Amino acid sequence: MKKLIVALFTLAAFMPALHAQNEVDALRYSRLNNSGTARFVAMGGAFGALGADFSSLSYNPAGIGLYKSSEISITPSFSVSKTEADFNGSFREDSKYTFNLGSVGIVVATDLRARNPQSVWKNVQFGFGLNRMADFNNRTMIEGTNNTSSFLTPYLDNAYGVAPENLGAFNTGLAYDADLLFLRDAADSATWNYQSDLPGGGVNQRESIVTKGSLNEMVFTVGANYGDRLYLGATIGVPYIKYSSRTVYTETDEEGNSDYFDSFTRTDELETSGTGINLKLGLIFRASDWLRIGGALHTPTFYNGMADSWNATIKSNFDNNSSITVHSPEGFYEYELTTPMRAIGSVGFVLGKAGIISADYEYVDYSSARLRAPDYDFNGENETISNTLMQANNLRLGTEWRFGSLNLRGGYTISANPYKYGTDATRSAYSLGLGVREKNFFIDLAWIHASMDDEYYLYSSEYVPAAMTKLMNNSFLMTVGIKY
Repeated sequence: MKKLIVALFTLAAFMPALHAQNEVDALRYSRLNNSGTARFVAMGGAFGALGADFSSLSYNPAGIGLYKSSEISITPSFSVSKTEADFNGSFREDSKYTFNLGSVGIVVATDLRARNPQSVWKNVQFGFGLNRMADFNNRTMIEGTNNTSSFLTPYLDNAYGVAPENLGAFNTGLAYDADLLFLRDAADSATWNYQSDLPGGGVNQRESIVTKGSLNEMVFTVGANYGDRLYLGATIGVPYIKYSSRTVYTETDEEGNSDYFDSFTRTDELETSGTGINLKLGLIFRASDWLRIGGALHTPTFYNGMADSWNATIKSNFDNNSSITVHSPEGFYEYELTTPMRAIGSVGFVLGKAGIISADYEYVDYSSARLRAPDYDFNGENETISNTLMQANNLRLGTEWRFGSLNLRGGYTISANPYKYGTDATRSAYSLGLGVREKNFFIDLAWIHASMDDEYYLYSSEYVPAAMTKLMNNSFLMTVGIKY
């Protein structure tokens, strides 16, 4: 990604892995993508002024106020993620297929006029369920020849002057135990000046990264309808994170530059889990029969129970057919994460029974995310977050056109670049969908295509050029709902 970010991130990777949490993690759990019900996705998530859709409970909870009847819905989905990578002129691509649950929930609407026909409060609604807010499933393959450095080159620099027993248990120490770093003679031992068979490159480098998991949010929502003019809502959100990654890096002496070294493989595994809480407040004002205006405010999400566990393995292979496999200790750390607050402004145009055009504007300041722990202040990491991430202005557009019980939909989303420096990592998505709506049930279908360009460094940007990557995702969703 951005050179400053990657340099800091990679430097942390070469230090003893006690505090591996950084701005990469903070952004991963702060940047959300459109998911949920098929209708919501098909219209680009632009529901801040529309409501009456379960996914709106996670964006503008006032949307629950437009329900006049109770409803149960469920949204299974199927996703195909694909990443293309160009590294030193070599092109690779890989993909991953995932089945998941975009949304499931129930809304119970009560009619206050049945008790008091004169009441200006028309309805009160309660909602409970689950919305998917981000998806982490992906597979990436990067491969190419590097004639200027090896993965071990920065290890040599970081190990210099450090006695073997003090080398990092997750990095330089593993390389030393695998005989990839060594002391050639007594002079080297006197200064702890380590050597490597391939410090200058001339190797084939290949890395496979498989990520899994999602960020799902349980919602507890209450809303009300005041005179069919003002709609109010509040949601207590309980998001929970499940994330895992497995990175397999292989370096091979294909050109026979060393008479001893053949190849090595480093495997890193990481698992992250966490549960948070937030509050969302919203309103929708029906200014006229054709104009609706909405607004919502989300507090920061407070993840007070984040936990990371990780380990690493290196297997080295030599020309004499021998090999060495070494394992790191099992790393584990608990910490806290606060993700940014959000403000959303929305407008919707209701064109009678013919259709709808809607737009949402969202402001979020990614630089305000913070890491904390009782035994570590994260000052350096939080300063990096402030200096490398920035405010973003996100835009969601949607439309729906009705032909009797058949509805045709389309949407477009821009999730702005969160970085102050480097490559533009703006994420865009366009979507299409259709649905059949009857009095007591509905079925909606949606397809969304999202893409983003980025840079990826196999290790420190001081030693290796970036792999240029393009991330693409196609998701297919179906919502089935019953009204009662």
